[in-house]
Amino acid sequence: MQATATTMDQAFIQERIPHRPPFLWLDQVLELNNKTIRAEKCIGADLDVFQGHYPEYPIMPGVLLCEAVFQAGALLISETLCRKEELQGVPVLTRIVGAKFKREVRPGDIVEIQATLKEKLGPAWFLKGNVRVQGKIAVQVEFACALKTD
Repeated sequence: MQATATTMDQAFIQERIPHRPPFLWLDQVLELNNKTIRAEKCIGADLDVFQGHYPEYPIMPGVLLCEAVFQAGALLISETLCRKEELQGVPVLTRIVGAKFKREVRPGDIVEIQATLKEKLGPAWFLKGNVRVQGKIAVQVEFACALKTD
């Protein structure tokens, strides 16, 4: 499974996961294969969150950076199942194993988001991911997803 760069924009993303602005934390997919997805998000200085999250020294909330990784993981799962014509539900987060916050993300930064499939056991998908800013890890997290079918 290797999608072309021209097909991995907002339309590509929104066809595969239910998230929409202002809660869509992926701008474009840079790479997508059977095990890994790399995506990108420009952290706009005009985001409402910066008005209340340390307004004198705005930093992107770590929980939203984790959400970007979770969305990338959901997109990886959806695309994998679409390719196999087995998509029968929406990937939802079922577990956060741990998160480490190593570096600040500030308004105007462009972050690279990666999620990698570690293992699939029955209906559960176990993944790990990270967010990088200027090539350095800002967040690392392990998590699990399952398909919600209702």
